[in-house]
Amino acid sequence: MNDAHDDHESVIKTPQQLIVAIAAAFIVPIIIIVLLVQYVTGEKKIGAGSQAQSPEAVAARINPIADAGYLLKDANGPKVLLSGEAVFTATCAGCHTAGLLGSPKVGDAGAWSARVAQGYDTLVKHAIQGIRGMPAKGGNADLDDDEVARAVVFMANQSGGKLKEPAVKVIAASATAVK
Repeated sequence: MNDAHDDHESVIKTPQQLIVAIAAAFIVPIIIIVLLVQYVTGEKKIGAGSQAQSPEAVAARINPIADAGYLLKDANGPKVLLSGEAVFTATCAGCHTAGLLGSPKVGDAGAWSARVAQGYDTLVKHAIQGIRGMPAKGGNADLDDDEVARAVVFMANQSGGKLKEPAVKVIAASATAVK
């Protein structure tokens, strides 16, 4: 005889198996939904002993990038001249700490001695107008000539020079006043 009718039998053969299958069909999706809701709405859990995601740790990681010497200026306010060190940090350090494009490294007395021997006026002229790979004013056109001169003196003195810092001139505020 032919046993083909056995190929179409169900896995559920008793009423108890049917009840378990129906219950599982309702309970399993409900459990999955509850777990998903808890996952989405629950607070983030940090590993035991880890403070990597604390606000202080995040601030410490992004601080070197976020506080890289950028200065906010009031365009309508009087110009405040920066110190030589501040100009160096904001503009000059990118090239003069690594010696990029043949620039003399700050602190390298050998590289600066020949330049300092040319004299203060020549150094400042080259810094303001640019020379070889260095753009005028180090690429920051907003700098005042006195700020550039102070940065040159700062770098030269950090590298063994004995240049005198230029006198600070006072830049008058704009004469327009609101009445």
